[in-house]
Amino acid sequence: MHQFWMVASLVAILSMGQAMAAEQEQKEETAETKAEELEQNVVDEVLPSPTEIITKPEAQAVDPKGEDPLDDAITCLSRTIYWEARGEEAAEMEAVANVVMNRLGHEDFPDTTCEVVMQGSEQGACQFSWWCDGRSDIAEEDEAYVIAKDIARKALNGQLIDRTGGALYFHHRETTPDWAAEYIKTVEAGVFVFYKPHEILEE
Repeated sequence: MHQFWMVASLVAILSMGQAMAAEQEQKEETAETKAEELEQNVVDEVLPSPTEIITKPEAQAVDPKGEDPLDDAITCLSRTIYWEARGEEAAEMEAVANVVMNRLGHEDFPDTTCEVVMQGSEQGACQFSWWCDGRSDIAEEDEAYVIAKDIARKALNGQLIDRTGGALYFHHRETTPDWAAEYIKTVEAGVFVFYKPHEILEE
């Protein structure tokens, strides 16, 4: 009898684990589908509907270990926030997300988050340095990546204030890239300086 109960318990635990895994997979698929719709909303300058909003559990189900391929909006945006602003204050992480979303909604940049993030890699001059620095892109700090994914979720949902004044470019305070002279500084936030082209300021 004792052996029977042990087997029954193991079966129950296994079934529960499979059910939880299936639920997480469903949340991940839902989040990725919503993210595609939200990307298009940004490009089309349309506000999201309540049914399109990505929930926190759905976002956290995407790329749970920080090592999935970079082929969906949440993962691409989360890794960008993580690698560009990991260890900084939430406001600075949000500002990095703002730049990605501003580019997504601008006619001079690609129409998907991943394409925005990876732009320039074909010429070896990435717009976001982490993407082609030759290092591993796996997010190794769980807590920081959880924060990055939540900020990515809010950015795609249109729930973030633009802390950058509509900036399309930024750099770390400790560097002074040549391109900075071509643009107008919009704001400084923490360790970052943000810019946008003159023509945007004139609109």
